[in-house]
Amino acid sequence: MKKEATSYILGTDKQELIRLGIQHQVWAEEAQHGWAKAGFTAGDTLLDLGSGPGYCTREMACIAGESGTVIGVDKSEGYIHHLNELSTLQHLNIKAICADFNEMQLEPNSIDGMYCRWALAWLPNPKEILQKVYNALKPGGKMVIHEYYDWSTHQTEPKKDGLSIAIAAALKSFRDSEGEIDIGRHLPEILSGFGMQVPGVRLMAKIGRPDTLNWQWPKTFYYSYFPRLVEVGYLSETHMKQAFDDLQELEQTPGSSICCPLMTEVIAIK
Repeated sequence: MKKEATSYILGTDKQELIRLGIQHQVWAEEAQHGWAKAGFTAGDTLLDLGSGPGYCTREMACIAGESGTVIGVDKSEGYIHHLNELSTLQHLNIKAICADFNEMQLEPNSIDGMYCRWALAWLPNPKEILQKVYNALKPGGKMVIHEYYDWSTHQTEPKKDGLSIAIAAALKSFRDSEGEIDIGRHLPEILSGFGMQVPGVRLMAKIGRPDTLNWQWPKTFYYSYFPRLVEVGYLSETHMKQAFDDLQELEQTPGSSICCPLMTEVIAIK
């Protein structure tokens, strides 16, 4: 997958596609829990907002079944192409749309539910985009949103100076962006402001240890994002090398762990 002019903060290349697959495996159970709690079911028309290559879209399409549809919206042409191929190969009812959320067109009262994971944190106008989704929801329709609540909880035990510097640089780059990295904490207020009921708010924490899949989530993020931080001047080559050395030391340290960024699930009903 070639690099796109409108690529994400983490890119859209092959390395990122693999990283997203690992990330999805770590968080798949949480996504499925949210969909079940919201009552997503056969025959529904569901929106996957920020579908990426479609790991969640595929599972939602299996829930919606032959009588339902999942609309996957993403700004990456490469990811939408991947999603279309997946839909064709597995005979899924997926409508893949390549669009920026600002250009996204949704019919009023046309969808039964929406799922969004790690898309709102990068937007300068999340409230405006959520308003568009709200307008598209049928009465009784539900939103299930998974976003960061507190990225600063990301740390290691034992603490490693080089890795701590690199993690702090990543957080600074996020806070310097147009979005709000901890958008999850603001969602109940935003959605209540639309007049939605917010019956479910759940914190989701992950601890990674070297011999677990959870460890691979931050590890693959480091190898993808730290070089990008060097490119844009947030991190020095020396500190990046020290961070990777620290990570290797942690993997050989009995009892070591990584506390991943704290996430939240918000479920809201129109």
